[in-house]
Amino acid sequence: MKLWYGIGLLVVAAALAAFGWHWVVADPGYVLLRLRGWRVETTVVAAVVILLLAWVLLTLLWRLARWPFGAFSRRHRRLSQQRLGEGLLALAEGRHGDAERDLNRASRLGSLHGPALLAAAEAASRRGEHGRALEALDQAAQSAPQAARVLRARVLRREGKPAEALALLAPESDKGTLTPGGWRELARAALATGDLRRAREALAPLQKSGALGNRAYAALEARVLAATIQAAPDGASLNTLWSQLPKTQRRVPAVIDAYARRAAAFGLTLPAMDEVESALRREWSPLLVETYGTLAGDDIEARLRRAEGWLDAHPNDANLLLTLGRMCVRLELWGKARQYLQRSLALAPGAGAWEALGDAFAGQGDAQQAQRCYRNALAFARGDAVVALASAANPLQPDTRPIALEERDVHGVPRLRE
Repeated sequence: MKLWYGIGLLVVAAALAAFGWHWVVADPGYVLLRLRGWRVETTVVAAVVILLLAWVLLTLLWRLARWPFGAFSRRHRRLSQQRLGEGLLALAEGRHGDAERDLNRASRLGSLHGPALLAAAEAASRRGEHGRALEALDQAAQSAPQAARVLRARVLRREGKPAEALALLAPESDKGTLTPGGWRELARAALATGDLRRAREALAPLQKSGALGNRAYAALEARVLAATIQAAPDGASLNTLWSQLPKTQRRVPAVIDAYARRAAAFGLTLPAMDEVESALRREWSPLLVETYGTLAGDDIEARLRRAEGWLDAHPNDANLLLTLGRMCVRLELWGKARQYLQRSLALAPGAGAWEALGDAFAGQGDAQQAQRCYRNALAFARGDAVVALASAANPLQPDTRPIALEERDVHGVPRLRE
């Protein structure tokens, strides 16, 4: 089809050319030019051809005259682009001083002025030179105002001035014209200042933009919701807030943890337990298992039996073992508590397990071993080396090796371990 279409256009063009040629040959026209005794006579067709040739010649002469200046401009553009690339590479490698120098030089090219100054401001901010970063942003705002505003808010927040960052972004937030990076900075600044209403309002446009990956957005959403729940002034406000949250948000482990702890603080232990147990039935969460063991209540024995039933499916979960050990400490089951806690430490050492083990030794009257456990808890929290317990502290050392479980696929066929 395209072939026949092209052939048709060629036929039409040939016909028009033939008609035009006969029309010009019949009367080629006459042009007379007289100037100071000079007399030039020619046809219209020849005059048009001469004018076209003169225009081409003048264009070539103009380009030849501009060539030295164009070569200098091209060299300047090439060097600026090279410096921009080197500056971005230095910024990624952490050579912030070199990055700031190269990027400031690259900003001398008009087309790179805004991007280069924004990157230079980021380099200065990472060096701790917040004043120089703000100066670079003042210049960058002339060509990239929105990006400069978002980066200025980030610099202010890093400098420990989240209130100023929030005030900078609030006007555009009220209009709904913030960029995705602006909504993210608004949420972080609002969290830092305690303005949880604005932090929650930033979640919907940020999720809609898709600028953050699922994991990053989920982490930010959990932080905002947990802070909102922890700020509830009383039990009634907490229950109202919890009921207004969408179901998807009420299933986030960190959010459930915040609700359960806040509800327990207001004496609402049963609702807290119900939420934690329902979440654990839906999906296993080491965080909620630990929460389950720390909540207050008089049903600690029933909770211990329920938690011990989870060991069959999760025998190597250090958080579950820590929870069992803590509950045993509360029930003064010292020997049982030590077994759970020592196994938890063998699987995943942590300051919480060392502290709980110290409580178990203290309950048995072994002050020396208790002090050693407490010192280990502090050392682990600081990142220092811990000291092993004396072998005489537990003559019947429990088996702390991980228990191998048979894994099956969706069809019930056992998986072979590699």
